[in-house]
Amino acid sequence: MALVGLVRVGTDKQDTQRQRDALDPICLKAFAEKVSGKLATDKRPALLEALSHIRDGDMLTVQEVDRLGRNLLEGLIVLNDPFQQGIAVKVREGIAACEHTERSLILDPALALTEDRRRDIVRKTKDGLEAARRRGRVGGRRPVVDDDKHAAILARRRRGESIRAIAAGGKVSVGVVHKTLTDAKDSWVAPSVFFSTPIQRTRCPCVEVIALTLNE
Repeated sequence: MALVGLVRVGTDKQDTQRQRDALDPICLKAFAEKVSGKLATDKRPALLEALSHIRDGDMLTVQEVDRLGRNLLEGLIVLNDPFQQGIAVKVREGIAACEHTERSLILDPALALTEDRRRDIVRKTKDGLEAARRRGRVGGRRPVVDDDKHAAILARRRRGESIRAIAAGGKVSVGVVHKTLTDAKDSWVAPSVFFSTPIQRTRCPCVEVIALTLNE
């Protein structure tokens, strides 16, 4: 009898190393996939490859039951094929940690709890982001332009450098530089900070009108 491992994460940004560390030493071979657990078996090539690698007496092995699916329905859809083929599934950790050859009063609740845990994670994430917004902080990716880079862009523009030269020197896109200058202009910083000559001046009896043109 041999163990054939299945390693799964939902996105390319997630790391499979923890699961591999647990499965590689005990499995004949471990197959890894970076797909959503909601996909049916026929849309998960690594799972199909793992199942095709299994011989009589072998077991499909996962670190935790949620590696099979994200909820009860998805997990049972995935388990349907191996169970019908007489393939046992071994779960190494969690409340379903044992060998399974069919649905049971342990396996089904474990998959249902997986769904509850996922909902809880989503809810806590949303609550955390909302609390951060109320405190004036916004979650998500860090901005491309931090305070130091923002100041450097404005300073280089004051010295008359072109937007392309600033972008190359700051290792950011032309669009990022242009947006930084525009945002600062909208905040009413002196126009000379952003725009180089020519500045065309016209006189009228009561006001001086300054027309600015953006040069590149």
